[in-house]
Amino acid sequence: MKTLQFNTNINCGSCIKAVTPTLNGEKAITSWQVDTVNPSKVLTVTGDVTEEQVLALVEDAGFKATKA
Repeated sequence: MKTLQFNTNINCGSCIKAVTPTLNGEKAITSWQVDTVNPSKVLTVTGDVTEEQVLALVEDAGFKATKA
């Protein structure tokens, strides 16, 4: 299990609500959270998932992410 961090444009509660079904639907993700107070809107993901998988999931949900 590893922890990955990404800078995103997920910047509010509504954005988090929009991305929740996509991230929660990925069985390889154990937990995730977005720090909307941080200017980089850091998404922290824990689980047996690759960077590429997380980037694709975030994009599928309609948001952008880059490796932090």
